[in-house]
Amino acid sequence: MARADSVGAAPGTTDARDATARVLVRAAVSAAEAVGGYAGGIYLRSPTTGLLLLAVFTGLPLQLFRPWWRMQVNRPYPVAEAYRSGQAVHLPDAESAMSRFPQLMAGLPFPFASLYEPVTAGTERFGVIVVLREATPGIPIGTADRERLRLAAEHLATDLAALSEAGASVLWEGDPMVAPAPPPEAGAEGARRAADRLAQAVLSLDRQGRIGYVNTAAEDLLGLHGPSLQGRLLWEALPWLGHPAYEDHFRAGYMSGEHVHFAARRGPQAPGQWLSVDLYPSLDGVTLTLGTSAKPAYAPTSRAGRDAAAAAAASKATDADVEVGLDLDASADEASALYRPVALAIALTEAVTARQVSAVVTEELLPAFGGRQLAIYLLDERHLYLAWETGFPRGFLNRFDGVSLDVRLPGVETLTTGRPMFFESMQHLAAAYPGIPLDADVGARAFLPLIASGRPVGSCILGFDVPRGFSPEERTVLTALAGLIAQALARARRYDSEAALARGLQSALLPHRLPVREHVATVGRYLPGTLGMDVGGDWYDVVETGSGLLALVIGDVQGHGVAAAAMMGQLRSAVRAFALSGSTPEQVVSGTNQLLIDLDPGQFASCCYMLLDPESGVVTAVRAGHPQPLLRHPDGRTEVLDLAGGVVLGIDPEASYPVTELRLTPGSVLALYTDGLVEKPGVDIDVGVERLRTALAAARPSPLAEAADRLISEAGSTADRPDDIALLLASRTE
Repeated sequence: MARADSVGAAPGTTDARDATARVLVRAAVSAAEAVGGYAGGIYLRSPTTGLLLLAVFTGLPLQLFRPWWRMQVNRPYPVAEAYRSGQAVHLPDAESAMSRFPQLMAGLPFPFASLYEPVTAGTERFGVIVVLREATPGIPIGTADRERLRLAAEHLATDLAALSEAGASVLWEGDPMVAPAPPPEAGAEGARRAADRLAQAVLSLDRQGRIGYVNTAAEDLLGLHGPSLQGRLLWEALPWLGHPAYEDHFRAGYMSGEHVHFAARRGPQAPGQWLSVDLYPSLDGVTLTLGTSAKPAYAPTSRAGRDAAAAAAASKATDADVEVGLDLDASADEASALYRPVALAIALTEAVTARQVSAVVTEELLPAFGGRQLAIYLLDERHLYLAWETGFPRGFLNRFDGVSLDVRLPGVETLTTGRPMFFESMQHLAAAYPGIPLDADVGARAFLPLIASGRPVGSCILGFDVPRGFSPEERTVLTALAGLIAQALARARRYDSEAALARGLQSALLPHRLPVREHVATVGRYLPGTLGMDVGGDWYDVVETGSGLLALVIGDVQGHGVAAAAMMGQLRSAVRAFALSGSTPEQVVSGTNQLLIDLDPGQFASCCYMLLDPESGVVTAVRAGHPQPLLRHPDGRTEVLDLAGGVVLGIDPEASYPVTELRLTPGSVLALYTDGLVEKPGVDIDVGVERLRTALAAARPSPLAEAADRLISEAGSTADRPDDIALLLASRTE
């Protein structure tokens, strides 16, 4: 259920949530009306860093746009670009959208216009307003419409800022809301009587997909009473029309405004019955007609179903046998040859490493076309090296690993010529390349060049267990998807290079050993993030000062990658230099703050600095926007310390950092950590802190390394950890 949770308000308060919802609904509707749009929506920031969520939507059926409910801000989509850049994006037609955002058009290949306006107030970025309207090919978005949408965004930003100050949330969680709309019109009595005389089944839908009018023929055909359908979403009332195989047809009708025709198979009430479906859309609704069809001209089956049908026909199977293969009740993962390529295009934008790209291709592309084998080769110094394979006999492809571009092989020639190659049977492949080793006697193969921005990346091999043809449409789609795969792989290789450099920097800059001092034991741990193998700017350090005191330091630079790792190194060096010069904790943190501001890297960092006297156990501590440390007492009682603190480093040159003093008794353990250890998407950070406190209370204080391993073990086993983690434990001994 959609909700707008309050920040700083008492749990269970609904007024703030309702106020936010009203503001969003009003803004979405008014923005669409202001520029003549037929649909509008608003994306807002979510509690998960870097993730926008669709908060409200109006004018079109919400369920048809489920793949776009979530939007990572680093994805190549207009919503994300408008949010990142703070600049409006205007796309008057499909051509302009294709040239700038091919991933968008891969999922929504229809003629429509779209406008995206960032919602900002000063430095605060709330989200993006989106409006969809009819395309104006070759005619840019007019100045008046640009200004109207900008004013709508300004008004929304003002309202959201006021709500935030009042304690309501400007973050969104959960599913989007649908803006309330008047009940769908049932039609005038005369029109109803006229439609009831028709032998053809007729249903009227509003722009959100709700059923209004149902004629008598539709009641008879569906075996349902008209009033029981009115006001319900089409896909809830007739679930068989909600199959993913048909979603693209509905999107086409609602977004393009053009007549759409397709065949659909009835659900359990009429197994095996095919109906012809026609959509006649307009700005105020859609007329849907249904007619019986003995054998559909086009049945959007799963790829596997079509292959089974082709194989059955080749062996002179009966029509009944073929019908078994046309299984639209198969899982959604094998729903249609259209749905899967769209899903592939979307998923590729989220894949970061070459392995993730290859896994996406395996999960999305193969099922779309009924493939069973996949191999991806990457180009390096005029040789092709096997990067990924699945479905081939073990070791079969090893003989082709590292082949030169001079060798005559289909996987090589598809790259050197830039042309895809399709072989409808293994016999055709063997005839074209005499003597080539084959992994099977029966099947088909497709060889696709992987070329990104005119630069060769590698080649892709798709294998099929049975002979099959490749229609012109399939060849076009496969060739286009090969380009998307190549772009994703090129991006992944650049990322892998940067990640390797960042890992090297991180490893070189973190301390390789901690000083050994009498009366004090220290242990540090570091884990990089696992989502995209991100390396961040978390660090820890233990510094022996000239006065015999021991400085315990932990910090977290905003961001990931080379820039964050490099900045971490500079800050660690600065802290060490200040500590060795005999500066007080307040001077160390204030000086580091000024240094970060002077460097002006556009980054900020949190830090906790503690100066420990090993003899007396006295600790003086300063905190700059960092999570509160934990203290485990000798009796096992563990508390979250309440250290006074200042703002994060790199923001305010006049910031002050108050000092807190405490005493570390023998047998007690201090735990300093970064937020990656206690934060999980969608979970309050206080829950994570309490979990860590409980784990520290249960851990044995000696040996300290064992306690550190226990505290970090749960995070280390997490496969989707979005942030890196640093942990520093210090124990006072006798």
